[in-house]
Amino acid sequence: MEKRIPLDDYFMEIAHIISKRSTCLRHKVGAIITKDKQIITTGYNGAARGMPHCLDVGCLRDEKNIPSGERHEICRAVHAEQNAIIQAARQGASIKGGTLYCTINPCIICSKMIVNAGITRVVYEEEYSGEQKGIKFLEDAGVKVENYETDRMDRYTTEKF
Repeated sequence: MEKRIPLDDYFMEIAHIISKRSTCLRHKVGAIITKDKQIITTGYNGAARGMPHCLDVGCLRDEKNIPSGERHEICRAVHAEQNAIIQAARQGASIKGGTLYCTINPCIICSKMIVNAGITRVVYEEEYSGEQKGIKFLEDAGVKVENYETDRMDRYTTEKF
């Protein structure tokens, strides 16, 4: 009997596919919000709606040699987590009690939005520039935070299910 891919693996793989739409020159980030085992919304990092993309006009943070994780206000991009939350609001979809999967852990700004949106679980894969403030904020707010283990995906390429 074949085994099915576990939901965390399934949703994280989808987050990686979503990240391929990113227009950021520094990080390709994808996020997905699920609820009751269903995809509610997705997001990737890129310029605000109607604004020029960094792919087209360059990265102001690179030009000014600003380290990753600092001076978010200079960046023209909206983070993947923010876009996923915004898309839910635009569609009138409740994400309260949902899970957010993200290819990189949320920054402090995104973490505040996650808490206020009522998301109760965050699963992330990579660590964002040593950024632990967002993770601590989520945990302090009672959000369950899990670091997705990369080797979980590897087993699907070596085992037959």
